[in-house]
Amino acid sequence: MNYGKYKNARNAAWQCTIDYKICKLPVIITEIINMSNDINLYRNSDFKLLKDGESGMTVVENKCYNIVYNDNENSRRCRFTIAHELGHIFLGHLLINTPAYRTFAIRDNNESAANVFARDLLSPACVLHELQAVNAVDIAKLCNISKEAAEYREKRMRELEMRNAWYLHPLERQVINQFDDFIKSKKAEL
Repeated sequence: MNYGKYKNARNAAWQCTIDYKICKLPVIITEIINMSNDINLYRNSDFKLLKDGESGMTVVENKCYNIVYNDNENSRRCRFTIAHELGHIFLGHLLINTPAYRTFAIRDNNESAANVFARDLLSPACVLHELQAVNAVDIAKLCNISKEAAEYREKRMRELEMRNAWYLHPLERQVINQFDDFIKSKKAEL
């Protein structure tokens, strides 16, 4: 994925965090959906739309985004799938009345961008940095994400910590300010 598309996905996750007033971890992904007038969430067990190996899909119908997720998967995987589908929506990938599917076999630019969005929404790097949560175990626990997702986040956190270029972007500064009370309370627990 080129850096421009990466930055767009990262910035979209920051903007979503700001717009939906997310200020603590773990992010309650259903609150974003509940606050949206045009996004609906459905379990696949109710509709049977997903094929084998598919974790989620979004269908645009009558200007509404309908996310269907595989509720037979564990809750942490479902959270990432739903966040991934939100990524498709907020990144503008779904502009026609056709479904988009989430599988782990497809790795095009839109899928990669939606993964970056989901990762950055569910486990914001600046918050993890402030809490010094940089290993997969801590990240998984704090963000309520799968071990696999936390391991990917740990790898990226190592890169970001080495770069040490925090709070250069105004959106990132807004996100960290929004999480200020949460960060202070978590540090007080230590």
